[in-house]
Amino acid sequence: MKWLNLQDNINLLSLIGFAVLMIVSCFVVGLYMKQMKTRKSEGELCDEVYDGISEYKNNLPVGWAAMFVLLIFWAIWYFLVGYPLNSYSQIGEYNDEVRAYNEKFSSVFANPSKETLFAMGESLFLVECVVCHGISGDGIDGKAANLKIWGSEDGILEAIHKGSKGLDYPLGEMPADNLTGQDAKAVAAFVAKEISAIKSTKHPELVKQGRAQWGVCAACHGDDGKGMDGMAPDLTKYGSAEFVVEVLNRGKHGFIGQMPNFGNNGRGLSDIQKRAVGEYISTLSKN
Repeated sequence: MKWLNLQDNINLLSLIGFAVLMIVSCFVVGLYMKQMKTRKSEGELCDEVYDGISEYKNNLPVGWAAMFVLLIFWAIWYFLVGYPLNSYSQIGEYNDEVRAYNEKFSSVFANPSKETLFAMGESLFLVECVVCHGISGDGIDGKAANLKIWGSEDGILEAIHKGSKGLDYPLGEMPADNLTGQDAKAVAAFVAKEISAIKSTKHPELVKQGRAQWGVCAACHGDDGKGMDGMAPDLTKYGSAEFVVEVLNRGKHGFIGQMPNFGNNGRGLSDIQKRAVGEYISTLSKN
């Protein structure tokens, strides 16, 4: 560590401040030491007496008042000029290092294989997601969304029955049981087969009935299921990694609290990392 790095303005200001404080302190101590030997107290005493001791009615020392005012001006100068906001800071250095690392990470994994994405997604899931969703992704007995059925026809049916807190969309929360019984199963089959990225259903015989009932859902998601220009989730992406990436970017209001977004903030993930998490979660319902 270089102690006398005068090229660093923060280090230089600290040294100057230390020198000024030492000089002023020595001067004040010497002045008072001299006064203690020669000066005798005089003047008007205060009315208050404590144990036979009272104080003189002294005015505020001029030197003290001057130093107080000077320190105020020093603080203002130091904040605005001496240590401007664009100067060196540990937080700024950390952010620069993170940015450089992310750029290097993105270049190394610019074209990752499916196996690499899966491994990356699994490791990120174990770090960021298991606290709420559990190691297996089952939501820890209903405490969070069950990712074991997410991206499947069963996941669609569960959302119809339980509702959804949503991804902070303008149209807000999806209420529970807009459809029930056979109608709910039919719409789940229709969405799985013809709207979502799943493109298959366990109940092809119910697709026609689901298409007829789709109007209940189209009120928010649109006739094509694309969410009417961001008013509601785009269900054509449901079941794909792209849908997971959107959730990671937006965050989600869950039944046990709010999942933070993993976009450009302190918990940010790079685009490749979010894609990896999406690819991994997309496989959980298939296992």
